[in-house]
Amino acid sequence: MAADIGTNTGNRDGRGVKRWRIVIWGAAAALWLLPLVAMRFDSGVNWSAGDFVVFGVLLLATCSALELARALFRSRRAQLGAGIAVVLGFLWVWAELAVGVFTNWGS
Repeated sequence: MAADIGTNTGNRDGRGVKRWRIVIWGAAAALWLLPLVAMRFDSGVNWSAGDFVVFGVLLLATCSALELARALFRSRRAQLGAGIAVVLGFLWVWAELAVGVFTNWGS
């Protein structure tokens, strides 16, 4: 019994959590580097260092919120719902920062 203290049980085995973290954070890193690669091949992509910092902060906040949702909710359905909400929030903020899709009131 004492050996079980602090270990993951049930559907939260250590391998699944590690695999999930690698996928999420790896996808964020790849997404963060994508504009850098695109700038090498397309002159239409012109990001400054500030753009990379803002996008990195946005990705960091999104991945952290996904980690928090996974830790807070036990059921897969709740985790999925929270994850969808986080991703939709990320897309909304990204679209707003890029071109003001939702709040461009003629200015």
